[in-house]
Order: sequence, then structure tokens, then C-alpha cells
Amino acid sequence: MNFTEQDFEKIFKEYFPYLCSFAKKYVDDLDDCKDIVHNVFINLWQRQDEIDLTTSLKPYLFKSVHNRCLNHLRDRKKIVSHEIEIDNEKVTAYIESRDYLEESELQARIVDAVDALPEKTKRIFKLSRFEGKKYLEIAEIEGISVKTVEDQMSKALRLLREKLKDYLIIYIFIQFFPGF
Repeated sequence: MNFTEQDFEKIFKEYFPYLCSFAKKYVDDLDDCKDIVHNVFINLWQRQDEIDLTTSLKPYLFKSVHNRCLNHLRDRKKIVSHEIEIDNEKVTAYIESRDYLEESELQARIVDAVDALPEKTKRIFKLSRFEGKKYLEIAEIEGISVKTVEDQMSKALRLLREKLKDYLIIYIFIQFFPGF
């Protein structure tokens, strides 16, 4: 079917408002609706030789607008989904970097707190916690009684608790909820 420019303009003016109103049922943005309808008319003009309009023009136009609205919604959903995916990646990266900073800050505070222990207490604490030695082994290495090792470890833990009280919650959180 071939249209003259005057016929096409008449069809455009007659159906454009109705088709925009119809598109509004599917697409919220009026500008998007106008674009969709406009593109349907552009397609009609460009493909007028290929389109079979043996029935009626009106059903063809409404069906075309309907299909383009669905395509628009599908494409918009992909864009939004992609934006959400990007946002999730940013949030994950932020959380991981924040966790790393908190954990490294906590480790630095622990090292500082251990270094601030009295020399004998520090040696015993490091043998126990960092080298995994048992109290009896520490007692033999240091040439002291197991009771003295126990006393020194109690002292070390008390001093560390005092120095690290502000970071204790972070430590517990990192230990028990590592992926949070």
C-alpha cells in the first residue's frame, strides 16, 4: 500500500493522539509514548510497500504500538537490571574495602596493644597465641612455672581487653560474620 504525503499526514493527525493515549496504558512517560507512536509511523512510512493492509489500518497501528510498548518495557527492564547490577557491584566493593580497612585497622591496634605489654608478658603471650605453644612448653622455654604462665596470660588478656575495648565489637563481628 502506498500513501501520498497528504494521506499519510491525515492518518498521522487522526491517529497520533489515540495511539499515544493507548501507549500510556503500558508506558508511564508521555514522551516515551510519543516516541513509540512516532516510530510506528516512521516504520509505516518507510515500509509502506512491504506492509499488507488488506484488512484495516487501525488494528495494524494499535498492534504495532502495543508491540513497541512491550519492547520498550523489556528494554527498560534490562537497563534497570543492569543499573542494579552495577550498584550491587559498587556496594559489594565498598563493603569489602571497608571491611578490609576495619580489619587492617584492628590488626594494627592489636599489634600496638601487644607491643605495649610488659616484656615478659608479651613474650609469653606471643609464644601462646602466635606460635601455638602450650602452657607447659612455655614454662619450660621461659624457665618458669605453669602457674606463672597462666598468671601472665591472664594479665596479657586483661590488658589487651582494656586497650582494645573499643575494637572488641568489630573483632567479634569480623570473626562471626566474615561475609556480612
